[in-house]
Amino acid sequence: MTALFSNTLLGAAVAPMAVSAESTDYTWITRFQSLAYIVAALLFILALAGLSKQESAQRGNNLGIFGMAFALVATIWVVIDGDKDNTALTVGLIAGAIAIGALIGVMLARKVEMTQMPELIAMLHSFVGLAAVLVGYNSFIEQPGANSVENAFHMGELGLAVFIGAVTFTGSIVAYLKLSAKISGRPVTLPGRNFLNLAAIVVSIGLIIWMAHTRSLAAGLLPLVILTVISLLLGAHLVLAIGGGDMPVVVSMLNSYSGWAAAMAGFTLGNDLLIITGALVGSSGAYLSYIMCQAMNRSFISVILGGFGSDGAGASTEQKDYGEHRETTAADVANLLKESQSIIITPGYGMAVAQAQYPVAELTRKLRDMGKDVRFGIHPVAGRLPGHMNVLLAEAKVPYDIVMEMDEINEDFADTDVVLVIGANDTVNPAAQEPGSPIAGMPVLHVWEARNVIVFKRSMGNAGYAGVQNPLFFRENTQMLLGDAKKSVEEIVSDL
Repeated sequence: MTALFSNTLLGAAVAPMAVSAESTDYTWITRFQSLAYIVAALLFILALAGLSKQESAQRGNNLGIFGMAFALVATIWVVIDGDKDNTALTVGLIAGAIAIGALIGVMLARKVEMTQMPELIAMLHSFVGLAAVLVGYNSFIEQPGANSVENAFHMGELGLAVFIGAVTFTGSIVAYLKLSAKISGRPVTLPGRNFLNLAAIVVSIGLIIWMAHTRSLAAGLLPLVILTVISLLLGAHLVLAIGGGDMPVVVSMLNSYSGWAAAMAGFTLGNDLLIITGALVGSSGAYLSYIMCQAMNRSFISVILGGFGSDGAGASTEQKDYGEHRETTAADVANLLKESQSIIITPGYGMAVAQAQYPVAELTRKLRDMGKDVRFGIHPVAGRLPGHMNVLLAEAKVPYDIVMEMDEINEDFADTDVVLVIGANDTVNPAAQEPGSPIAGMPVLHVWEARNVIVFKRSMGNAGYAGVQNPLFFRENTQMLLGDAKKSVEEIVSDL
């Protein structure tokens, strides 16, 4: 949701440039714009507060929609009022842009499945980054250099907008390609990659300083072009070096990058609301990334530098022999559930792929009607998007009060009769406790401590997204229910 704030507003943020620069009178239209931006900013803050909890998420989403609609109406009004000599052309261009954007948005909304949301959001982040770059170039062309302190600051803001925007653009495209399996999820690392990243950042800072000291359009064009090329390469390299198992954090971090890109574009355009919105998105995305890094035992600094996940990914490629696995049937699982009192369900990305959330919700209702204690254990990075599992379960009308976070439920597995692992792998992998494992140190759900573990999995041949074998599948208290998760759960519901 936060990504949509900056993504939508950036396209309409040219309002301050459209207001006549020939008059400094504080007219009613500027008063209206200021009031509208204050109201929209407050609505965005309330929206973020609402989105922090499942119970208030719908209200937060609605507040964000109202705030964005209010900001867009105010912006369009100001643009039209500031260009009265070409009202018809201005209205036509705005209407055409809105129509094209709405058409694309509706088509994507109708086509994209919930399982494809991570890659869609990554692609939306790339739009924000590209918009920031285009705004920077447009501002550079429209306002050629002059010998003034104000111009030096403007060129610095412009350079930062292009730098962050270009990094976000190519980084998001690579993230999209990885998440959609169009390229390998394994990290691609170059020799001396940390030095290359640091050198690119230092050179980019030098180019921005160079731009701030230019006094003409021609003099500033060369450092701007070089800065753009280096930033585009840096963005791609940062995300290419990240392992597939860490992609949920990548999406969150790119969300933060897109916010800062929008904020810098706001400075370039002189748009206060865009600055506020970008800062909200950037800071909330960074904090979410920090929380997720803690959940995955990753360093926040290494996330920013694009090196997280890759060191561990190459730590150990040896596949250990954990013995033979045991298989079970839906009927046997149903009988086991009848005899059990405490049940925890831990869903993962496989549940989303199988679209099994509705049968799982029906199974939950039946078990609770039978007097069973049923709860859900959600890992912070279950799925490939922060909050992915929570949204799926809420969509299927699973009560919020039985959906628990990892820290809330981890101590309860030892007293649990049955754990149903539905499509989860890396988040329930005890290999995280093995030194040298690619996911070593990653906090996971301790499902293996339960008396019985039933793992729903399509086949034994598929490893998790991190590409790590899971010794849970071969433990004495674990049984595998192989096949389509949706069909398996439906059979269990039928047997119950």
